[in-house]
Amino acid sequence: MSEYRLEVAEIFRRYGERFLNCWGHTVSSAQRKALQDISVCRTAALGGHVEECDHCSHRRIAYNSCRNRSCAKCQSTARDRWLAERAQELLPVPYCHVVFTVPNELARLALQNQPCFYSLLFRAVAETLLEIAADARHLGARIGFLAVLHTWSQNLLQNPHS
Repeated sequence: MSEYRLEVAEIFRRYGERFLNCWGHTVSSAQRKALQDISVCRTAALGGHVEECDHCSHRRIAYNSCRNRSCAKCQSTARDRWLAERAQELLPVPYCHVVFTVPNELARLALQNQPCFYSLLFRAVAETLLEIAADARHLGARIGFLAVLHTWSQNLLQNPHS
């Protein structure tokens, strides 16, 4: 017996209209289209086709997908292929994930002065990583790194970190 898995499309179908009634004024047309597309993905609303097994002639109806780039179900194969291709490009070296978080007291300053603040944040991060890695007591190496700016936490509260 397979385990039941709740899907995003089911949530959108069940609560999408109620969500739009409350928050529709904040939703862009692209977001509204994604919500609609994902809601009908792989349902009769998009039509379908019959698939037949070459060995036993078993038939089943397969509904068409929405092909929206925001749909996790439609894009999972493309995402997996892209990730596999990127993995082939990686050097066979270990890496470390490091997060630099801005103190809450500076969050409002960051929001009001984004270009200057984030430039300073990246400069401080770069100097810190290079200096500590070069120190023989730590790594004693000249490193390369990639820095990404995140301005919101998982619960969508402002939380600038790199």
